[in-house]
Amino acid sequence: MKVLIACEMSGIIREAFAKRGHEAWSCDLMDTEIPSKYHIKDDVMNHLNQGWDLMIGHPVCTFICRNRARLNKIENKKIDISLFMGLLNADIPRICIENPVPSKQAKLPKYNQIIQPYHHGHDHSKKTCLWLKNLPELKPTKIVELSYITTKNGHRYTKGWYYTPRNSIARSRTFQGIADAMADQWG
Repeated sequence: MKVLIACEMSGIIREAFAKRGHEAWSCDLMDTEIPSKYHIKDDVMNHLNQGWDLMIGHPVCTFICRNRARLNKIENKKIDISLFMGLLNADIPRICIENPVPSKQAKLPKYNQIIQPYHHGHDHSKKTCLWLKNLPELKPTKIVELSYITTKNGHRYTKGWYYTPRNSIARSRTFQGIADAMADQWG
């Protein structure tokens, strides 16, 4: 199968599909963290019509996610959903678009499923929505019990997120268990 992982610089999902024998490509404006000749450094919108069988897209979520809604309002930020919708409406037979819970202001179509890293073997909680086209819902592969840390000021965090660096790149990486589930179930 010819697979496009859109807006992925980590290479995690690309490698999961490649290990299972698929021709898997990642495409992002940034270099890939896992060097590969199967990474396209470019605007993914220039590569949607190249005969893909499956696309898994990760459009930038900064301004469309629910957690950002209040700041968007304060800053009078116009929400641009053109990349999200361009990927979702691409002429590719099977599509999954992954993003956090969107704000109502973004006016995105309803997602099909919510998944969690702890459904796939990771001690993290990160509610992630999937918009699916001609794909079944992703089934949990290994449900783990979450562990928590309570800080001195009383805030409670899942242990996994507490120790994850607080930057957008680290927090946007796909968990290996989710990548493997996608490759096993959709490949």
